[in-house]
Amino acid sequence: MSDKPKVAFYWCASCGGCEEAVVDLAESILDVVAAIDIVMWPVAMDFKRKDIEALADGEIVATFLNGAIRNSEQEEMAHLLRRKSKYMIAFGSCAQLGGIPGLANLWDRRSIFERVYSEGPSTLNPEGIQPQTSYTDNGHTVTLPVFYDTVKTLGQSVEVDYLVPGCPPTPELLKQAVTALLSGELPPKGSVLAPDRALCEDCPRLASKPEKLFIQEFKRPHQILIDHEKCLLAQGLLCLGPATRGGCGALCIQGNMPCTGCFGPTSRVKDFGAKALSALASLIEAKDDEGILKALESVPDPVGTFYRYSLPASLLGRKKMEASRDAR
Repeated sequence: MSDKPKVAFYWCASCGGCEEAVVDLAESILDVVAAIDIVMWPVAMDFKRKDIEALADGEIVATFLNGAIRNSEQEEMAHLLRRKSKYMIAFGSCAQLGGIPGLANLWDRRSIFERVYSEGPSTLNPEGIQPQTSYTDNGHTVTLPVFYDTVKTLGQSVEVDYLVPGCPPTPELLKQAVTALLSGELPPKGSVLAPDRALCEDCPRLASKPEKLFIQEFKRPHQILIDHEKCLLAQGLLCLGPATRGGCGALCIQGNMPCTGCFGPTSRVKDFGAKALSALASLIEAKDDEGILKALESVPDPVGTFYRYSLPASLLGRKKMEASRDAR
């Protein structure tokens, strides 16, 4: 058996982009693989749950788990990998903050199932059949994981040691995290393994940002011809750089698109959405009700804009549903 440090990768409720971040290490992945023994990586290698169960508790040096906790199987695997790992890493926005899957907290399980299996414009299901956790036919039983009422962050299910932000994290951050784990040179437990400063400080357009910035209404990228050199906020675009942690290399900005906040907040912020909302509200030029309302109406989806990646981790957590049942 290999005496190299054991590392696991696992994928819960997410799009798979974080798995791509591992592959995007390119030739550097050879250095990583040479230094560690990957004991689980279902997206790339054929490992089974029983392989992990057979390991001693704490035998895995670190698990990089991406994705939010959406169902019972994901939570079971999170607990199993937590028990078997010295360090649990919340890898990416969905694990750290709930991510885009966390926007499902605007609804509950019942309304989601009704929409998907009954009300969808392309759905043909006159019998109203919906997934069941257990079904028996002709003496054979099949089971499905329990679909939770509420999406949770990884840290709301198990103890997390470190967090790597991003949708997805950059390969450079992943490489730095693995290097830190192997060297033992780790920051305090609970740290986010990324610079603790606002993205605006890293922005290549920072010099073009006016000292005093006032906005009448916010524009969406398809509504204007975006200047490649000028501050995006100064062009009226809703850029969340002032409220977002840096460390991504300002990749969206370099692609001439505004920051959407995937790296989450700095350590000084309790609620990313509230911070982003207050930062941008302070830029609204109007002081009268009519002008303020006009500016607010130029943001068509406030929750999806300010809590795109962080609703489960926010002070709000989820929308209260009158008929919500079986909440978890």
